[in-house]
Parts: sequence; C-alpha cells; structure tokens
Amino acid sequence: MSDLRPTSPADAQAVEASLERAAERGGDLAPRVYERLFAREPAMRALFWRDGNGAIKGEMLAKVFEAILDFIGPRTYAHHLIETEVITHEGYDVPRRVFATFFGIVEEVVRETCGADWTPATDAAWKRMLADLDHYVAQRGRVAA
Repeated sequence: MSDLRPTSPADAQAVEASLERAAERGGDLAPRVYERLFAREPAMRALFWRDGNGAIKGEMLAKVFEAILDFIGPRTYAHHLIETEVITHEGYDVPRRVFATFFGIVEEVVRETCGADWTPATDAAWKRMLADLDHYVAQRGRVAA
C-alpha cells in the first residue's frame, strides 16, 4: 500500500476547473498534446502509424482526462487503469518515463490554454497531482483510498 493520500477537495476543484476551462477555450487539445509529445519523444510518433485521422490519439487523451478526474475524485478505477496502461504501453515499447511525461505535457497544454486563469493554486494542485501520478506510475503501488 502506498502512502499517497486522496487529492484534497481544493486541489480537485482547481484541476477540474482548469480542465473545464481548457475544454471550453481550446476545443480538441489532442493535436497540441501529441505534437508536443512527438517533439520531445520522436520515437513515439511511429507508434501511431495507423492513426491517420487522429481518432486513436483523441480517444487516448479522453481516457487520460477521465482517469485524471477519477484520480482527483473517488479513485474508483484510475489507479488500476493507470497500472494496466503502464504495463500495456511497455508492451508497445513505451518506457515508463514517457508514460509519466505524457501527464506533464497534458498539464502544460491545459496551463497554456487557460492563460491568465491559471492561478498559483491551480499550479500547485497540478504539481501535487503530477507528483502523485508520477510516483504511482514509477512504483506501480496502490493509492490509498
């Protein structure tokens, strides 16, 4: 059992509000998220050779958003989904560090899309959540309920 604690209500509210703002202002964030991923990790582009219209990338990002919302909330499934996806992605030759990096890229794009509405409280909430996710991805431990 990990020593990770549930996300505080204030942090959960800040992260959720930022995701809502980004969705309202930025529309489909998948092209920006994956463009940044491929710039940092060029080898990952080849894994999407079948995704000609972006549907796979869009579906994957939607699952990431759903997992984040569960992770900051009830944690009914996100920790299991993340553990499973880390292992699945290792089978596709995606190193754990890239899997963890992806969450950080999502934060960067959400932050940029929120612009001036990105507050110090929002920044701190994301940093804490990313640290929890990074620990969890790296350790494959169980998150305390």
